[in-house]
Parts: sequence; structure tokens; C-alpha cells
Amino acid sequence: MITLHGFAASNYYNLVKHVLLYKQLPFQENLIYGGSDELLKVSPAGKVPAITTTEGLNISESSVICDFIEETYPATSLYPENAGERAVVRQIMKMAELYFELPSRRLIPYAFSGTEVPESVNAEVRQVLTRGITGLSRLCQFSPWIAGEQFTMADIYVYYVNTIVSSFGSSQLNWDVLAEIPGMKQWKDAMSQTVIAQQVESDRLANMPEFMQKVKAQIQAANAG
Repeated sequence: MITLHGFAASNYYNLVKHVLLYKQLPFQENLIYGGSDELLKVSPAGKVPAITTTEGLNISESSVICDFIEETYPATSLYPENAGERAVVRQIMKMAELYFELPSRRLIPYAFSGTEVPESVNAEVRQVLTRGITGLSRLCQFSPWIAGEQFTMADIYVYYVNTIVSSFGSSQLNWDVLAEIPGMKQWKDAMSQTVIAQQVESDRLANMPEFMQKVKAQIQAANAG
């Protein structure tokens, strides 16, 4: 059985969890937070999530984990058969990660500490997000799914990337980023109504109090130092 290591407050943990649930694969969860020696045993960079395969192999990095799951358990495919169409799906995923999730993630420390985002950071993040809006507007179809008629890995990937954009990018910049892409918010609402997304969200909410305690403790320790 696969073991999924990490915590439910993490969007990338939830991304992998959604993939496992969608493919109806048996797995167990191991609650573990960043910065621990236990996590370093299964994730070389100490990042969440990581999985331990049924053969005992440890794999980290969300995109790598998703590719492993898809290649190992292809029966319920999350990619089109056509190579070109698969490339488009991966392109959407990569652009969302580089130009949506990563710049929005820069705002998390300011959100958690309650401090104002410096103007220089604000401008840099806005510039990268604008690039993402332009690229994703050209690639995404929402007919009804993000890459077309087939539900793909991009639907799951971008859905959880967008949680960071909505929670931190939009809130800290006072900018409804997702509304800039025609069809994105309607697609997001449809995704949120799926049974798996609701199950994952329920688990996320249950984990949030403990996760926030961890974050506050880290901030207090850093300020004390």
C-alpha cells in the first residue's frame, strides 16, 4: 500500500491525495510536518508531500509523484492518449505552478505575520501573475474541463495551485486574480463541488488548527531569535 506523507493543510499534499482518491488506489496517510527529521528520511529536501511506494521506494516533489502514480496505475488515466494533447496538459500545469503558485507563495510570510507586503515585492508578484494570466487565458478551454472535454491531471493540479492564489495572492494584493481568466472561476466552483474535492477540503479544515499552531510557534521562535 502507498503511504502519503505530509499534512492536509498543504495544497500540494492535497493535490496528490486527490489523484490517489480519483484513481481509487488504497493508501494510508502519515501526518508529518516540514522541518522534521522524520520527513527528511522520505523527502531529500524535507518538502511535503512525499510517498512511500508499495515496494518501499520514497518519492518526493508533487509533479514527480503524480507522474509515478499515472505511469504505475494507468487504468484510470489522467492524461490524453495523444502526445501533443498530453504536452498541452503538462504545459498548463507548469505555467500554473511557475506563474501562479510560486509568486503567490512569496506573500505567505506577510499574511501569517500580519505585516504589509513591501511595494517592491507587490510589483514583482503582480508582474509574474499577469504573465500567468496571459498564458493560461490562451491555453485553458474550460469545455467543460480545463484542457477540453477530458478531465485530466491539469484539472487537479491547477485546482490546488489556485488555493494559494486565492488565499494569499488575491487577498494580499486585493486583486481577484482568477477572475481575470474567462471561465476559471466557474470551473473552480464546479471542481469544488466534486465528492473528492469536498472530502479533501473537509480533511484540510480539520488539520488547519494544528497547522496554524505550528506556524505561530515558528514565527514566535524566529522573532525570539
